[in-house]
Amino acid sequence: MSHLSGRTALITGSTSNIGRAIAVAFAAAGAQVVVSGRDDARGAAVVAQIRARGGAADYIHADLDGGAEAARALATAATELLGGRVDILVNNAGIFPPSTTETADEQMFDRVYDVNVKAPFFLTQTLAPAMATAGGGVIINMGSWVARLSVPVGALYASTKGAMETLTRAWAAEFGPRGVRVNAISPGVVRPTAAEPASAAMMAGTPSGRVGTPEEIAAAAMYLASDEASFVHGTVIDVDGGRTGVAVLAGTAP
Repeated sequence: MSHLSGRTALITGSTSNIGRAIAVAFAAAGAQVVVSGRDDARGAAVVAQIRARGGAADYIHADLDGGAEAARALATAATELLGGRVDILVNNAGIFPPSTTETADEQMFDRVYDVNVKAPFFLTQTLAPAMATAGGGVIINMGSWVARLSVPVGALYASTKGAMETLTRAWAAEFGPRGVRVNAISPGVVRPTAAEPASAAMMAGTPSGRVGTPEEIAAAAMYLASDEASFVHGTVIDVDGGRTGVAVLAGTAP
């Protein structure tokens, strides 16, 4: 595969799960990637995996706290490592504390918005104009199915993902005419951990009838990053096994 040959990419929160799968897929497609996150050991492991397969990757430690300074520092470091330009930005880093509206305090509120909204905002503020100056680029944001199909927990998280989907359309209008395509992916329930047994139940009765994998989300990111998506702007692609688009009727689960 060489869909992304010669391209450079920064993927935030790419030391595990969806971000890791995207970094591995992009590198396999020929891109030079920067893996970023807070866990240095896991970051090194992702880079080692990519290099072992002949790909090009480096790791940057980044604790995106929402501040413009941290975002700009990551953007600057990634630009230098990638030879002076970032062609593709994937705003993937995010946190989902298990809380309800009643249990979320102000500190939690600020932290979730800092990581999930402010950090990608200031990364985009820094990198999108540079992409435009360089002749174009791609930005991929991460939404979530819970931004549109609500569940009784996670209102705070869902609101941040709704914000990212709105920003996707706003940025497409702002930067698209300057050569920067902005789109988003809305993942469904993806490979639950042992601590999340209820996650699989959320997919019962859907067309797929199962949870997704990080690699399936990465495949959508591959499409959006490639020239095959050159006419796609301001779109949120649902990769959720049909969870948001198809009615799930009680008693019909397999």
